[in-house]
Amino acid sequence: MPINYEELMAMKNLGLRYAYGDREVMLYAYAIGMGADPMDEKELAFVNEAAASPRPLKVLPTFASVAAAGAEPGAMNFNNVLVVDGERDITFHKPLATAAHITADSSVLAVSDKGKDKGAIIRFQNVLKGRDGEPLATVVISYFARGDGGFGGPSDGQPKPHQLPTRAPDKTIDIPTRPDQALIYRLCGDRHPLHSDPEYAKRAGFPRPILQGMCTYGITCRGILQTYADYDPSAFQRHAARFSAPVYPGDTVTLDMWKDANVISFEAKVKERGVTVIKNGMTVLR
Repeated sequence: MPINYEELMAMKNLGLRYAYGDREVMLYAYAIGMGADPMDEKELAFVNEAAASPRPLKVLPTFASVAAAGAEPGAMNFNNVLVVDGERDITFHKPLATAAHITADSSVLAVSDKGKDKGAIIRFQNVLKGRDGEPLATVVISYFARGDGGFGGPSDGQPKPHQLPTRAPDKTIDIPTRPDQALIYRLCGDRHPLHSDPEYAKRAGFPRPILQGMCTYGITCRGILQTYADYDPSAFQRHAARFSAPVYPGDTVTLDMWKDANVISFEAKVKERGVTVIKNGMTVLR
């Protein structure tokens, strides 16, 4: 059934209720690779309650991407087998608590028709709010529906990508992923079989299950957190990235970064396969 542009643009789902606790906070941090070194106190602050010398548990900024996992403006009629994450752009209004009851207001922002056999891009946002109604984070999500182009909608409506500096990167780090990392990350809410079922992945055109794009997104946040933010989650004002190729569990992600005042531009690659997996990345620090 083809996309109905007018119906999709009118979709909204307000006041969706969610709750999370420190278990979900620590699981997310572990799922994007924090705590790989059991003696690294800076990373343990995100995955361990520190019983001997108590300290507050820290919440990764991009936990906002799973705090209201599954929040959408409604049932979007596209071919789910051929849908992949396109972009993610989160603006952080307040630091997230280690446990909270929150609500999410979800609404469609734009739908772009790239043409038959070229797919469609659906862009929507989830505004996460605390019990007092104050915004905590605005999560902008783009889906690339590879099998749903040609429905007669507009071809524009998407923001221009952030441009990277032309000079050599100011810093580069390598971040390894685990062979079972997609199976861990799916426990944070993304249960799409593309990341766990080998047969399903092959039907979708991949040789094996791929890592969740949002796990890669969290990995880039982790990289900037450790290099330019001194492991301080409150330093993040915005974190945005465009997904350009899949990461396979077990790959090593190479993160190139450029710092200009409070803006960190970044790009991620898997050098072993010669592919760029994240493009046009941008973090804004406070």
